[in-house]
Amino acid sequence: MATPITGETILRAPKVLLHDHLDGGLRPATVLDLAARTGYTDLPATDADRLGAWFRDAADSGSLERYLETFAHTVGVMQTAEALRRVAAECAEDLADDGVVYAEVRFAPELHVEQGLSLDAVVEAVLAGFREGSARAAARGRRIRVGALLTAMRHAARSMEIAELAIRFRDVGVVGFDIAGAEAGHPPTRHLDAFEFLKRENAHFTIHAGEAFGVPSIWQALQWCGADRLGHGVRIIDDISVPEDGSPDGVSLGRVAAYVRDKRIPLELCPSSNVQTGAAKSISEHPIGLLARMKFRVTVNTDNRLMSGCSMSSEMLALVDAFGYGWADLQWLTVNAMKSSFLPFDERLATINDVLKPGYAELV
Repeated sequence: MATPITGETILRAPKVLLHDHLDGGLRPATVLDLAARTGYTDLPATDADRLGAWFRDAADSGSLERYLETFAHTVGVMQTAEALRRVAAECAEDLADDGVVYAEVRFAPELHVEQGLSLDAVVEAVLAGFREGSARAAARGRRIRVGALLTAMRHAARSMEIAELAIRFRDVGVVGFDIAGAEAGHPPTRHLDAFEFLKRENAHFTIHAGEAFGVPSIWQALQWCGADRLGHGVRIIDDISVPEDGSPDGVSLGRVAAYVRDKRIPLELCPSSNVQTGAAKSISEHPIGLLARMKFRVTVNTDNRLMSGCSMSSEMLALVDAFGYGWADLQWLTVNAMKSSFLPFDERLATINDVLKPGYAELV
């Protein structure tokens, strides 16, 4: 008899996370402590509970631009090697405690150099933190592997530097590259030199596309830039026609949507975050329901755990409540994510066969 899906039992399910921002997942108490240590004085609250609530409320505006403003405070306290290492270590521990066995966590090195750190020093500190946190989690019986994605800001002009940085560190913990930031007015094609360089180096990269901007952003990310995955990609729904009665039989795909499905391009969907930024009206109306039924390569992610007040377990539980998903559905979503990770094929396959399938077999 299958184990009932509850908040407690879902913690036991092995999970894979592809879209999580390091500066969007700090513990509120850590933000306060680092602010005191580094002299950062601009925090909107001085109590951990109130600060956590402020981040969630500020992120609930329905605007991606307003959502992104909250990061001024987390980035503001992440300007030293010690702070970066601590935040990364706690990230690995928190994810492991949530049952995540593999995670790709992204951060923008160019945002952490205000107090003199070099780009290389930023990456070294974060990777050291991931190793430290993973080791501490393993000592408690929670095994996790964390790979880093180096993010370039799409409104800036350092994408080539960050791409080169990703290549320098790809054998010691960096698994890929990303661009992020407000989509409107900042098309991914501005960074073609970086993407061409990465392709020549046989490197992996994802692109934030189809979150606050629509199908043209997705098309550019794929056809001009050659993205392996789509960061969010939720607006692919704009290229899908659904009958007024909602019947799946009459659904038709536009050219871009059909290409995304046919090529098995992974969608890094982040349900709670997508609702907060206005990319979806609610969890129950989130396009993930239709996209999963249409067999797109759907994955579930947290995006920013602090701002959304979420975890992988809470995101999965929300989908269970909204769409009636069972363990088989959650396993399918998790295997999708592992198939889509930037690890070598043999390591992906081993994780699926030796960790994910046995883990879900215990619950079904």
